[in-house]
Amino acid sequence: MILDRFSLKDRVAIVTGASQGLGEAIACAMAEAGAKVVLASRTLSKLEEVADGIRNNGGHALVVQADVANRKDHEKIVDVALSQWDQIDILVNNAGMNIRVAPEDYREEDWDAVVDTNLKGTFFLTQLVGRQMIEQQYGKIIHIASLASITGLPDIPAYTAAKGGLGALTYQLAVNWAKYAINVNSICPGYIRTPLTRDLEASERGEYILNRVPMGRWGEPDDIAGTAVFLASSASDFLTGQLIVVDGGWMAGG
Repeated sequence: MILDRFSLKDRVAIVTGASQGLGEAIACAMAEAGAKVVLASRTLSKLEEVADGIRNNGGHALVVQADVANRKDHEKIVDVALSQWDQIDILVNNAGMNIRVAPEDYREEDWDAVVDTNLKGTFFLTQLVGRQMIEQQYGKIIHIASLASITGLPDIPAYTAAKGGLGALTYQLAVNWAKYAINVNSICPGYIRTPLTRDLEASERGEYILNRVPMGRWGEPDDIAGTAVFLASSASDFLTGQLIVVDGGWMAGG
């Protein structure tokens, strides 16, 4: 049956930035679809809350306190998954940060902080997990990119550079790793209501954004979670190297 192809039963997923927002919604959705989930984030207390919610619903979850910008933490994340469940089938690169400053005033230390997390750290974690997936001859890698991967948005130069790089990396890894039955895709969320966008939503620009989205609302984390489950499942086995926009019609509206 077609619905069986959307099941993640017996799969092991790593979700970074899983303590809140998009990462939390994606991790919970994957657990509901049957995956065993490794939750990674810098905030241990929030991770434990998410994991408890998954377990209370009959799912399986482990937590790892980790910073994606720290290469040593990558090994910790992978070791936890392999020592407990002996495989890694899905990687969701969701962890990210943003510092909003006009490009003419952007500081080097802020640039480095954003790029080290959103691009450099994401690549090297993907590299480490990719080696395991190559050995398994199977894997689903999902980057959480951005509208900034494909269009210009104001006052986020480092975030735009990192997410644009992540979009390009999606194409490159998809080509390199297709022969190993590894699918690499990105989700480009539109304006989604998360802790990272709370201040933006409350600003004058937030009203402009709301008025421009054809569907007439900001997105919710669950709006992204369904797409992530699809990309993690066998229903998407012939889909790779794609940037999938989930934005309520923002890009279509012009």
